[in-house]
Amino acid sequence: MSIAPAKLSDPVVRALVTAVNNHDREAFLGLLTADATMSDDGSDRDLQQWIDKEIFDSSGHMAVESESDGGRALIANFRNDTWGEMRTAWRFTIAPGGGKISRFETGQA
Repeated sequence: MSIAPAKLSDPVVRALVTAVNNHDREAFLGLLTADATMSDDGSDRDLQQWIDKEIFDSSGHMAVESESDGGRALIANFRNDTWGEMRTAWRFTIAPGGGKISRFETGQA
């Protein structure tokens, strides 16, 4: 059973999941700080290359199973045209002042 994106607790994470599922790269990037960073399975990656390859060029989609840490940590079934579906963990760091994500980390759960 998944949690509808509109029901996620953190408004910035909610908007990011919605942007992923709507394949809206512009909205996704608008939720990140200018110097945002990310990691996949513990290795830092080039954010722009990673989101294009793993999300936007491959029809990425998140079905959130659970959330913790006020909605800033998610367990989700993530699928794309490259890898199929996998159970993933996501953790988001919101920049001081809120409103934008400064870092996210993902990997297999």
